[in-house]
Amino acid sequence: MTARIPTIDDVALHSGVGRTTVSRVLNGGPNVRAQVRDRVLASVAALNYRVNPQARSLAGGGSRMLALVLASDLEAEPNSFYASALELGALRECLVLGYQLMTRHVPQQSPDRREQVLELMTTQRCQGLILTPPFADDATLIGEIRRQGCQVATISPGGPGRSVADGVGIDDEAGGYDIARHLLDLGHRRFAFISGIEGHLSAERRLDGLKRALRERGLDPEVVTVLRGDFTFRSGSLLATRLFDHPDRPTALVCANDDMAAGALSAAHGRGLDVPGHLSITGFDDTPVSEIVWPPLATVHQPLKDMSGEAVRIIAGRLAGKRRDADWRFTVLPHAVVPRASAGRAESRFTTVSA
Repeated sequence: MTARIPTIDDVALHSGVGRTTVSRVLNGGPNVRAQVRDRVLASVAALNYRVNPQARSLAGGGSRMLALVLASDLEAEPNSFYASALELGALRECLVLGYQLMTRHVPQQSPDRREQVLELMTTQRCQGLILTPPFADDATLIGEIRRQGCQVATISPGGPGRSVADGVGIDDEAGGYDIARHLLDLGHRRFAFISGIEGHLSAERRLDGLKRALRERGLDPEVVTVLRGDFTFRSGSLLATRLFDHPDRPTALVCANDDMAAGALSAAHGRGLDVPGHLSITGFDDTPVSEIVWPPLATVHQPLKDMSGEAVRIIAGRLAGKRRDADWRFTVLPHAVVPRASAGRAESRFTTVSA
C-alpha cells in the first residue's frame, strides 16, 4: 500500500496553527512570530511535507494565474449556466491578455470558507481573485486578500463588498423594478417572490426593486409573499407548490434566477395550471434554460460573460500598474427585460386542477 501524501492541512493540525499561517511560513510571508514559524517548519520536517511543485516553480510571483471563486452547495445541484457563463467570459479575456485561469468552487457554508479562498494565493500563486456572491459581499475577506498583496475584483457585490473593491455587475434593484413594471403593465396585482440563499445581496436587491415598482403603483409591497430558495430548479419547484395552496394565491411569481423559475414552471404544469393563463412566471439572468422550457421564460438579461471578462480586465489593469489608487469603482453593465410567453395578462380567476 502507498502511504498517503501529507497535505497542508496535516501540517496545520500537527503544528496547531491555521492553514493560512502554514502557507505564509512556506512562502516567506510577513506577520508570523518566530516561534510559530519554527513550530511550522518542525512539523513540515516531521511529516516530510513537500510543497506543490507547480506552486514552488512559480515562487517568483509571476504566475499570471487568476482564480474565479464560485460559491457551491454540496447538497444541491449546480446552477445550470450561471457559473459556466462566468467561467467562459473570464477564460476568453485571460486568453487575450495572456493570463491563466483556474476555477475554484468553495462551499459557502463551510466554517473555513475564507481560508479556502485565501489559500489560492499561496498554494496556487494566484495574482488576482475574482469573487462572486456571497464572497463578493464579504468585506473582511476582501481586506485580507488585499493585505496579502493580491488583486481582487468582485462580480455583483452587495452591501459592504461594493465599497472595498473594484466590481462589476448590473443594477440588480433596477432589474427587479423593470420586471415588476412589465408584470404590472400586464395587469398583475398579486405577487410572490422566490429569493435566493440567505446573504445573497444581489437577489435581495431584486426584491427591493419589485417592491419599489409596487409602491409607485399604489400597492402595498409588504403583502408580497416571499419565500427563500437556493437558486436551484428543485427549490423553485418545491416552493411554487407551496404557493399554489396559499389562500391568497399570486397571479405573478417572480423568481430571483432562471433555474428556480424553470422549477416553478414545472410544478405549475404538474398541478394542471395554465402558464400564463392562470399564473405568470418570470426568471432572472436570461440563461439558455429560459429559452428551452415551455412556455419560454420572461426574464431579465444580465451579460454574465461580459461581467467576468470585465473583472479580468480590472485585475490586469491593477497588476500592470495602470491604477494604484484605492478609489474602488463599480462598473455597471446594461440589463434588459426579455418578454416571453411565460408572462401574460392577469386573469381574474385562478383555477387549479388536481394532479
